[in-house]
Amino acid sequence: MLSTPHRALIKATVPLLESGGETLTRHFYQLMFSEYPEVRPLFNQAHQASGDQQRALANGVLMYARHIDQLEALGPLVAKIVNKHVSLQILPEHYPIVGTCLLRAIREVLGAAIATDAVIEAWAAAYGQLAEILIGAEEQAYADNAAAPGGWRGARWFRVAAKVAESQEITSFHLAPEDGGALLDFAPGQYIGLRLHLDGEEVRRNYSLSALGNGREYRISVKRELGGRVSNHLHDQVQVGDRVQVFPPAGDFVLGASHKPLVLITAGVGITPALTMLDSARQSGRPIHFIHCARNGAVHAFRDWVEAHTQAHPHIRRFFCYSEARAGDRCDAEGLLSRELLASWLPSERDLDAYFLGPKPFMAQVKQYLRELGVPEQQSHYEFFGPASALEA
Repeated sequence: MLSTPHRALIKATVPLLESGGETLTRHFYQLMFSEYPEVRPLFNQAHQASGDQQRALANGVLMYARHIDQLEALGPLVAKIVNKHVSLQILPEHYPIVGTCLLRAIREVLGAAIATDAVIEAWAAAYGQLAEILIGAEEQAYADNAAAPGGWRGARWFRVAAKVAESQEITSFHLAPEDGGALLDFAPGQYIGLRLHLDGEEVRRNYSLSALGNGREYRISVKRELGGRVSNHLHDQVQVGDRVQVFPPAGDFVLGASHKPLVLITAGVGITPALTMLDSARQSGRPIHFIHCARNGAVHAFRDWVEAHTQAHPHIRRFFCYSEARAGDRCDAEGLLSRELLASWLPSERDLDAYFLGPKPFMAQVKQYLRELGVPEQQSHYEFFGPASALEA
């Protein structure tokens, strides 16, 4: 039970979390992976190496401490965490492991003089409350997925029905359920989780669904990342007919209902969730501006598909920007996407809905440009692994 004294102690640790949160979360992960290696598959080790995972957790802990008296303000953050957990199948038995390591990390990083028994007791109560909230929300999502038409709980075996090269870097995998049963529908922008075994080690990854559901198969489109263990395995080793385990669709970066002009702004493999958004919205008649940035034509995936929809629907306009255009490449602009260029490609009416996704520097710039160009902040949507403040250019 989180008492009033507990809340006061939690709030008193906010300045410490503001200045040293990443140090604490880094130590937390070191402890957990060392003493509980069974949870390693639940975490993307590339995000560990880059520090993104530590920053994201530090931000989450800080936000929780800041809003300990008004947890309703954490709604969007809780929804994002729940969706990530559901996509990776985080279960109730994982929470005691995290709690044990988090409390130890607080004690060891802050020191006994600051992390007194009373402070540890307060954080134990706070963590217990948060775990209860998340476990309840996740169980509801698991139950809903299992009860929905074509739904399931946990992992389900799929086979690779087709493997299609979309560009020099991006390959699509069409995944059909091995049991031949129906498939759970999903919202445009959502992703699925994959469970793979590489060299005897389990790994889990999320991939955006890049085509609307048809009841028979899912499609993901994966970029080959330099040094990417899983992406290179998928590109080089996984072939038509191979089996993979899939977790049900999840994600809160989804296309919302609206009649306002829609702007989809993407870079690189960030195009994948925008494809389902475009396909879903194209029959609505609302103006759609599809803006995609790539290095050049060789790595630009799905160009022909977007072109076909543009030609078939006059209310859709498309703009392509190549940062390293080659001779003969067809694009609307060369170089990086600038504020002036984006302004010229947006609808004249700035009361619009914008969805953007791509590399972190790209997203930081787009976020700033949209704000400066008058797009309402609450109508600017993106998905980002880490604290939103990291996107402030």
